[in-house]
Amino acid sequence: MPNFDYTAVDASGQETAGTIAANSEAEATQKLRGQGLYLKSVGPAGKKKKGAAGKKGRKGAPKKGSKKGAAKTGGRIKPKVLMIFTRQLATLIDSGLPLLRGLNVLSKQEPNPVLRGTINAIADSVQGGSTFSESLSQHPKIFNKLYVNMVKAGELGGVLEVVLNRLAEYQEKAHKLKNKIVSAMVYPVIVLFIAVTIMTFLMLFIVPKFKAMFADMPDGDLPLISKIVFGFSEKALANPYGLPNAVWFFLIVAGLFLLFKMWSNTKGGRQTVDGIKLKLPIFGDIQQKSAIARFSRTLGTLVTSGVPILQALLITRETAGNVVISGAVDKIHESVKEGESIVTPLGTTGLFPNMVISMVDVGEETGQLPEMLLKIADVYDDEVDNAVTALTSILEPIMIVLLALVVGAVVFALFLPLIKMISTM
Repeated sequence: MPNFDYTAVDASGQETAGTIAANSEAEATQKLRGQGLYLKSVGPAGKKKKGAAGKKGRKGAPKKGSKKGAAKTGGRIKPKVLMIFTRQLATLIDSGLPLLRGLNVLSKQEPNPVLRGTINAIADSVQGGSTFSESLSQHPKIFNKLYVNMVKAGELGGVLEVVLNRLAEYQEKAHKLKNKIVSAMVYPVIVLFIAVTIMTFLMLFIVPKFKAMFADMPDGDLPLISKIVFGFSEKALANPYGLPNAVWFFLIVAGLFLLFKMWSNTKGGRQTVDGIKLKLPIFGDIQQKSAIARFSRTLGTLVTSGVPILQALLITRETAGNVVISGAVDKIHESVKEGESIVTPLGTTGLFPNMVISMVDVGEETGQLPEMLLKIADVYDDEVDNAVTALTSILEPIMIVLLALVVGAVVFALFLPLIKMISTM
């Protein structure tokens, strides 16, 4: 009976390697999975293991002379493009089409040059003997660890089409949730930008002309609001250092913004910024609910697809999108690694509401944790949707009134002296 070398991850999340006797590679895989191991690679003893490292330099990479390999690869693509690709591939495989043929069909109709080149490279790699997950892992800018590990679990369980459908559903719901958050944040920014643009135009071009019209008017006869507006315009146009103060103001604001971005990219800065995001009034509640929805959906989708809980927690930590949430997931991983229930560390983080903790507790007791996590995600998706709708309905009239007040005050300041002058005449 031949021997097979393997590399796997055990139930505690630790990587282990060894040799097992079996009649075939398939039997070796089945035996190891029966021992509760999550395989990373397996191959005949004494030879290169069948994995990313073994295939990368041999058959996984396209040949230099390959027409497909010459296509553009390695770049990034929009999440919506990847979402459509995943859904189409899932549909093709679910219809009974072989994986390689499905990839070739999608590559011919894909308009995005980066994804088209990547699909061709993946097809070459699969045709050369690599598994689909190994081929995907060669393009980390497009396929993250969540994507690769779910596909790997689907391959090991023989349910690739099911996993791809789950991935597509996950991406669609995550994309929808992100759009809701963006819509809530973008509206006030757009209105504020319009207000600043109008104010700048009025102060630099319109107000000075009106000020010249009232130059002969005694200063005491000017209304207070007119004095304030004229003085503000005069200071904005003053250029003591060769540039108008208005230009200096925007340069300083831009510089402060760049410094803030640089600081927020540091470890401490990002920790502080992400913590503030969760504590902001109104917006913080939306951020927290969306983070809980993302955590629940990611973990639930991974565990449902057959990824071990410890590895699923590590992937969830990396895809959390918020450093504070990532730290909390890391603590949960360490506690579960020590043999504790997921409920206990979930409650000690202080980031998850009692409803979430109770639902997870029930899910663990009934053996339906993945299903319960997905239900939590659906609940919080709806809550985010409702919160964004309510916020938008409140912000719209407030921002419109604010814009009207600002512009109206300037117009009133310009025309009040004119009306006074006409009435005097």
